[in-house]
Amino acid sequence: MLSALKNGAMTSSTAVGVPGLGIDAGLPAPVARELAMRCADLGYRSLWSNDEPEAPGLETLSHFAAGAPQLDLGVGVLPLDQHPPAQIAAEVERLELDPAKLWIGIGSGRLRPQLAPVREAVAELRELLPAAHIVIGAMRPQMCRLGGELADGVLLNWMLPAYAAKARGWVHGGAVAAGRASPITALYIRVAVGAGAAQRLHDEEGRYRRLTAAHFAAMNARPGTVGVSGSARQDVVEALAPYRSAVDLPIARVLAADDLASILAVADAAAP
Repeated sequence: MLSALKNGAMTSSTAVGVPGLGIDAGLPAPVARELAMRCADLGYRSLWSNDEPEAPGLETLSHFAAGAPQLDLGVGVLPLDQHPPAQIAAEVERLELDPAKLWIGIGSGRLRPQLAPVREAVAELRELLPAAHIVIGAMRPQMCRLGGELADGVLLNWMLPAYAAKARGWVHGGAVAAGRASPITALYIRVAVGAGAAQRLHDEEGRYRRLTAAHFAAMNARPGTVGVSGSARQDVVEALAPYRSAVDLPIARVLAADDLASILAVADAAAP
């Protein structure tokens, strides 16, 4: 299980390469519970949620836990300007989440400078939630290296396989400089399947391109190519293969309508 990882140390029992599934926060509790049960049956080892101001990611994880308590659960990422460490710990306790199966992803949010607040938050979360796994959200070299230096994982986002492999190298470099084993490198990979899949990926990517134009320019990525779209499972499996070799933990981030059938279509297509 993923929970065999701690403090950057990988063990032989770690499900490296076994994909997780990521979903937007805010699913109704019955849908989230059913999704978790189905994902466990499909062979997923972890479920992940983002976090939105009106849809708390940790709350979505609590619904997943009710459906499949055996799965590891990740939130990525909680912006520190909105979620200070003490508040995160209090929510974990309130929701009765098992810290040992929890991957807490944090990012700087609007805090500036970025590196120092993240460094301090990792240290504080380790004191407040010593059994939890602390993950840093990163897209640029400095944050990747910081994650390699002190986190249990680094969560990448919107990357082509070759660029993700480069970012994994930055993480590894930070770990080597700190004299520790390299932490897990995870990646959100947007996945759309079925009719209109390519357009859904193109539209979602376009929204992020407008926010982080320099990042996409650095990859020289054509519009609609950062992620996976396909008409059927075989298309998705083949398109995911390069991502699975680029990072330790590929996370298929669902691009679908928010009904259970549409979400499960993506989960089925991207399943291990």
